[in-house]
Amino acid sequence: MNLQELNNIDFNNAGSLPLPVKAGMLAVILAMLVFAGYWFFWSPAMEELDQARAKETELRDTFLSKKRQAINLEAYKQQMVEIERTFGALVKQLPDRSQMDGLLTDINQVGLERGLEFELFKPGQEVIADFYAEMPISIKVTGNYHDLGAFAGDIARLPRIVTLNDIVISSPGKDSKDGRLVIEAVARTYRYLDANEIASKKQAEKKAAKQ
Repeated sequence: MNLQELNNIDFNNAGSLPLPVKAGMLAVILAMLVFAGYWFFWSPAMEELDQARAKETELRDTFLSKKRQAINLEAYKQQMVEIERTFGALVKQLPDRSQMDGLLTDINQVGLERGLEFELFKPGQEVIADFYAEMPISIKVTGNYHDLGAFAGDIARLPRIVTLNDIVISSPGKDSKDGRLVIEAVARTYRYLDANEIASKKQAEKKAAKQ
């Protein structure tokens, strides 16, 4: 059948059409139905199925995570108790503002009891952190090697947290023959902020965030 014969087909009398033409028409109609079904029904259904599978995987992972947490719940509780106990012990090592003067006196007294000579003992500007303040103290002391070492050990054994940083050891002078040394360092100690200081800090942060 050529193109001219196709153009002369009478579709109103489709029953009398040749068999090849009927087969071709049926194939076209079937293809159109399949395409329409895929486009309007199967494609959205397959997309929903993929989303459901992804959600199922997410829920399964969440379930397994929660299950592991439930299994280890008692261990987590014990860890929290231990963390709170440790944190509480550390906080007790932080003096409040009213105790800072006493702590500074203790640091100075430790050096004097070791026979050290303080050439400099100068508290610096406090640095405010989340719930505590750090105070640097510039110190310069003179003494013999053993007394200076004992002084560092005494600082470490204080009931409050005090660290020695930026340590520089030198000789008092070229003519010094008594074995004495000079230590320059920054002692850092810490105190916790009281409720008013924390409230003021949060208020200042909120004000700064709005600017």
